[in-house]
Amino acid sequence: MTTSSPLDLDYVRSQFPGLSRGWTYFDNAGGSQILKGALERINTFLIEKNVQIGGSYAVSQAAAEALYEARTSAMHLVNASRPEEIVFGNSTTALLQNLSRAMQSQLSPGDEIIVTVSDHESNIGPWDRLKEAGITLKIWPLNKDTLTLDLADLAPLMSDRTKLVCVTHVSNILGSINPIREIADFVHARGAKICVDAVAYAPHRAVDVQALDVDYYVFSLYKTYGPHYALMYGKHDLLLELDTLYHYFYGKDKVPGKLEPGNPNYELAYSTCGIVDYLTALGEQAGETGTVRQKIEAAFAAITAQENLLTERLLSYLRSRNDCRIVGQANQDETRVPTIAFRFDGREAGELCKAMDSENIAMRFGDFHSRRLAEYLELTDHGGMLRVSMVHYNTLQEVDRFTAALDRILAGDAGFAKAS
Repeated sequence: MTTSSPLDLDYVRSQFPGLSRGWTYFDNAGGSQILKGALERINTFLIEKNVQIGGSYAVSQAAAEALYEARTSAMHLVNASRPEEIVFGNSTTALLQNLSRAMQSQLSPGDEIIVTVSDHESNIGPWDRLKEAGITLKIWPLNKDTLTLDLADLAPLMSDRTKLVCVTHVSNILGSINPIREIADFVHARGAKICVDAVAYAPHRAVDVQALDVDYYVFSLYKTYGPHYALMYGKHDLLLELDTLYHYFYGKDKVPGKLEPGNPNYELAYSTCGIVDYLTALGEQAGETGTVRQKIEAAFAAITAQENLLTERLLSYLRSRNDCRIVGQANQDETRVPTIAFRFDGREAGELCKAMDSENIAMRFGDFHSRRLAEYLELTDHGGMLRVSMVHYNTLQEVDRFTAALDRILAGDAGFAKAS
C-alpha cells in the first residue's frame, strides 16, 4: 500500500495554528483544530462589521452581506440549492432541539418518530422528549452481527403514522458510513421524512444534500475545522412549514431567520467562509479549475485518500494484537472514516488515556455521548471504549508515535493499571 499523501501536509498543517503547540490531536471527533482562515474571518467581522444587521447605514449593510456570504459558503459546502436553506445555531444538539420544537404543530398524538440505537444522543433526546406530547418513539435496532442498520429491521417499524426517521450518517463509535440515500428513498416511499446527524461524516467527505435527498441535515462546525458553532440544512419548502422560534412577527415565510432566535452569531457564521476558502485552495492544489463546488469535491477526494492511509495504519496495528477488540469494521475501505473505537482485554480505558496524556497525545474514552449504543453493545464496563479519531492533518508519523507509546503502556512501562 502506498504511504504517499495526496496532500501537501506542510501546507495543510500550516493552516491550523493549534498544531504547533506540541500535541498530537487524536480526539478530532470531539472537536477539530480551527483553521487560520476561519479565525481571520471571525476577527474581520468583529473589527470591521460588528453591528446588528437590518440598518440602513453602510456598516450594517456590510454585516448583512457577510451573513449572506456565510450562508452562500455553507450552501456550497453541502450543495444546497439556495443560501436560505442554511440555518445556523450553537451546536448540533441545539439545532436538533430547535427543529423538534419547530415541528411540533405538524405532529399529533399517536404520530410516530423512529430513531436509531446507534445515534449520538443529539439525534435521539429531542425526539424522545416529544413523548410528553403523545408522540410514539420507536427504536431502529443495530444488527449486532454486522454492526449495520438494516432496512429489513426498519420496515416493520414504519406505519402510516410514521412522520420522521432520524439517523446518523456515521456513528461516532463504529466509524462506518450509513447508506443515507438508500435510507432516504425507503423512508420517502413510505410517506415520512428523514433527519440526518452528520457530525461524524462532514469532516471527512464532501456532503451533497441534493444527491442524498435528505430533508434535514445537521453538523457542527467545530468538528469541521471551524469554531464552536453548527449549521442545519433543510429543504426550503419544509423550512417554510416549521413553526417560528422567534418573535411573533417573524412569520412562517421568514426563512431561515425564524429558526434562529436572537439572530445567529454573525462572526461564527462568517467563519464558514474561511472553511470553504481552505477547501477551495486544496481543490485547486489537486488540479481542479472548475466551480467552488467542484473544488470542494476535489479537496475531499484528497482528504479521503490521506485519511485512508491513517485508518489502515492504525487498524493494521490493532488487528495485529490478540488482546484488542476493534469496535466496528476492522479493515479500511471507502465506507469507513478514521474514527476508531477499541478495547483491550481486562484493561481500564481511562487509565490508558491518562498514560497517553504524558505523551502529549490527545484521545478519549467512554461512550462519546452515544450511550444507548454503548449499552446496547454491552461496552460500558472498564470505562467504556478507547477512541482515536483522526482527520486529514494528522500524519502517519503521529500514528506510529501513538502505537509505539501504546506498546510501552500496555507492556507496563508507564504503570498502566489492569482492571480488577
